[in-house]
Formats: sequence, C-alpha cells, structure tokens
Amino acid sequence: EIVPENPNQPYDVKDIIHTIVDGQEFFEFHRHYAKNIVTGFAKFDGVPTGIVANQPNYLAGVLDIEASRKAARFVRFCDAFNIQILTLVDVPGFLPGSRQEHGGIITHGAKLMFAYGEATVPKVTVTLRKSYGGAHDVMSSKQLRGDINYAWPSAEIAVMGAKGAVEVLEGRAMSKMGEEEAAKHAQAKEAEYTEKFANPYNAAKYGYIDDVIEPRNTRFRVIRAFRTLLNKKDYNPPKKHGNMPL
Repeated sequence: EIVPENPNQPYDVKDIIHTIVDGQEFFEFHRHYAKNIVTGFAKFDGVPTGIVANQPNYLAGVLDIEASRKAARFVRFCDAFNIQILTLVDVPGFLPGSRQEHGGIITHGAKLMFAYGEATVPKVTVTLRKSYGGAHDVMSSKQLRGDINYAWPSAEIAVMGAKGAVEVLEGRAMSKMGEEEAAKHAQAKEAEYTEKFANPYNAAKYGYIDDVIEPRNTRFRVIRAFRTLLNKKDYNPPKKHGNMPL
C-alpha cells in the first residue's frame, strides 16, 4: 500500500522504515541535508541498526554529490562503532548534468562505494523498486560485499529502466514508423525488456540477490538475516589503510 505500482510515482520511504523497525521508532540523521537519501538509527530485535535508504519523495531518490557524501559518512560511522547496516534501495541512478560532473560526482560516488566495500559490519540490503546502473553498484550490492541481499517482487535491477533502454536500442527503428505503430512497438519492447532483464528473478538467477521476499515479510526476514550474521567475521586485506577517494 505504501509503494505505488507506477514506478515513476513517488512515496515516502520513511513510511516503510517506521513499519519494519522496533516500535516504529526511527532517529533520522542529517534530515535537512541531501533529502534524497535517508540515514538514521533504529533497532531490529533490540539491536541498534544504521539505516540507509533512497528517498523517492525527493529528486526521485537519485544519488547526487551531497547524497553520496552523506551516505558514505554515515556508513563509515556505523562501521567504526560496529553498528550493523540495513540498506533500502530505490534508486534510478546518479543525477546527470554538467554541474554534477564538474563538482566531481564520480569521486563522491566512489566514496560511497569505498565505504560500503570496506565496511566489515553485517550488511543487509533490500531492493524495494528500482536499482539501475552504477547507483545499483554503490548501494551495498552483492558485488560490493553485501552479506544478504533481498528484493521485493516489484524490484527492477538492470542497467537502466525499460523506457530508456528501448529508446536507446530501438530509437532508430521507431523513428521510421508512424506515431501509433512506434508507440505499440515501444510498449511491446518495454515489456520484453522487463521480462528478460529488469526483474528480481532474473537478478537472483545470476546471484545479484539472495532471495525475492514478500513485502509483508520484510521485518521478519531482515531480523533473521541479521541473526544469521551475528557472529560474522570479515577481514580486509592486510595493509596500513585503504586509499579513500578524496
């Protein structure tokens, strides 16, 4: 009921957070800065947990420079004090534009990737809806040492959304069609792309996620995942320190 069926329609991810945490209590961290990502603390089964969540209600939940820095700092904080991390993913990608490029979006996005990759605390990830492109990689993905990664049936994990992919792959062919024919062709190709690539079952087949879970079971599965990771021992390669992107 919280997440709309239309993938382009916004919603408040904090409604989901309040639904799944202990006592519906969530202490938000830096709430007025980089509102397109939510960070804060809650408890699961009595255990303090850091939560990082994309916020579709603001800028569609895209990652920009400020959001990347905010999330990276929070992940590093949690790892420094051995606080387990839950990541809720609904991200359409990185924010495009010359301002972001000149500001160093690649460097700042790499900070988030570095923070998740180096963190050795238990990390559980739930993909709620969209997880596209490079933004998928940096949001505690399986490839980034995420311990247990779940997805809702509504999740779309792919390089890009179906509409954008069809425009890239079929744009030339559709330009030669009439308006009505092109619309029907695009609709058919979008459905085909979603079935073949942008669905959680295909991602599970390739090992990008561990299981597809029902939304109503999210709290139970998250608690069970963290219990499984209670005695996790993870070590980084021996070196003086990592080379954080600066």
